[in-house]
Amino acid sequence: MDCMLRMLPMSSNSNVVALGWSTFPKIFVARKSLGVSCSDLQCGFDYGSCRLNSSSLAFANFLSSRTSRFAAAANSRASSSLQQNQAMLDQQESTSLLSTDRRRREEEVDEVVAETGVVIIGAGLSGLAAARHCAKEGVPFVLLESSDGVGGRVRTDVCQGFLLDRGFQIFISAYPEASEVLDYAALDLKEFYAGALVWLDGEFHRVADPFRHFTDGVASLGNPIGTAMDKVLVGIVRLRASLKPISAILLSSEETTILERLGKEGFSQQMVDRFFRPFFGGIFFDRELQTTSRLFEFVFKCLALGSNTLPAAGIGAIPQQLADQLPAGSILLNSRVAELIEDEDGILRSAALQNGKVFRAKYGMLIATEGPEAARLLGSRITDTSASSPSAAAAAASSSSSSSITKPPRSTVCLYFAADSTPINEPVLLLNGSKEGIVNNMFFPSTVAPSYAPPGKTLVSISLVGQLYSNYSDSELEQQVRKELHNWFGAAVVDSWQHLRTYRIAYAQPDQTPPTNLQKQPRVDQGVYVCGDHRDSSTFDGALVSGRRAVQALLADCRVVAA
Repeated sequence: MDCMLRMLPMSSNSNVVALGWSTFPKIFVARKSLGVSCSDLQCGFDYGSCRLNSSSLAFANFLSSRTSRFAAAANSRASSSLQQNQAMLDQQESTSLLSTDRRRREEEVDEVVAETGVVIIGAGLSGLAAARHCAKEGVPFVLLESSDGVGGRVRTDVCQGFLLDRGFQIFISAYPEASEVLDYAALDLKEFYAGALVWLDGEFHRVADPFRHFTDGVASLGNPIGTAMDKVLVGIVRLRASLKPISAILLSSEETTILERLGKEGFSQQMVDRFFRPFFGGIFFDRELQTTSRLFEFVFKCLALGSNTLPAAGIGAIPQQLADQLPAGSILLNSRVAELIEDEDGILRSAALQNGKVFRAKYGMLIATEGPEAARLLGSRITDTSASSPSAAAAAASSSSSSSITKPPRSTVCLYFAADSTPINEPVLLLNGSKEGIVNNMFFPSTVAPSYAPPGKTLVSISLVGQLYSNYSDSELEQQVRKELHNWFGAAVVDSWQHLRTYRIAYAQPDQTPPTNLQKQPRVDQGVYVCGDHRDSSTFDGALVSGRRAVQALLADCRVVAA
């Protein structure tokens, strides 16, 4: 298609100006506005003719719609110079397009694949502790979290002005690792009464720590929650645990179940059933008391040295405080890892997210998820090996049931209600010592920390342990709980409560029945490390310790390689 061009009229909305020696480059402005490529436009001035191929019809129409006349002559003396100019411009434009395309591809790669020092997967307590240690050591990292917030299982929701922890959770102030990494003053910890009220035979009976509430302790000697000798034994076991080093408790103490350990200590069946079963059953979500006796000793020690507490802003304030200490932008929420990717040497170096983005780790990958998710990501790489206890490692290796990953986890259900007032106005834990019904323990969080409820209101927290009660709907479960508590507080009181929410938590804790290995090796493969309460003790402190140990192992390996 040939056309003769001499001059194009000027207009306010035209992208093309008069064509002449000095304005020839303007044609590329018009080409660019139409999205016509250099290959579409083939301009060669030969005796004043401009030839456009058929694919440039849009460009030709654009020109013809804005011209009023065509000339038949062009300056032949300019032909040679114009051809040279055209060739130069075509080459420059082509080079520019190639450069732009290359930059675009490089930018897309940069957007898809990002490299950092350490990739941490999971922003629960162990992942946050690991990230904190990386930041402290100056190691760059990214922390990937699949959910919409940090904390993992340790989170708090707000509902109608009430603070609802996700399941029954209390924080023991004497946790040694926690006391090192957390600012207790900023958490504004509120203490429980050092003891409990136990429901039995139609009334509540007080059990008190005689070292903190001497009068209450003496007064409780004659109540039916165990014998007087049982209460003396509690003091003896408490004192012995407080003096024993934690490393000895977790790694070398004789191990059995909590139930067997209580029998060996000489506690009566009454004391076991009426106090220890609901108390430690509520802590470990295990009313059968089959959890390792080492955790019993550890918690007993921490309770002897500290207090049960709640942060004023909810249990979720603990992980949030850790997150607030990390560099801005280092935590990515709603970033679920689809798979881990090996490099050319078969080493896991990258984490591919479900959204297509890939994070590559220079120093190592750190998996800080719950056990089942770690197993999904790592497969056969993850094992129950020990850091410092060969006997525990041998026991774990020889027992297929020893894995804290493969055994069914501990489950719990927590129901929350709003009330206008509290029937028991003290910060105390209430235990079901009757062995009847499905309620294990309950309390009124707003009596411990008033900030858990709006002014003039009371929050009620009720825990069921050991299963999810899937044979009940939420409504049926609520009605069953109300029915049981009619006996405790009266139908008029309980029926006035407004149901807020029910949490069914399938994975509340890993199963840690003996034989256990409470300090597993963080390193499971070259450049791959695992942490979490399934690797240490199933406590707040165990998760924090595990995260720190994993980073320490990673850095130690990096220093060895560097050396």
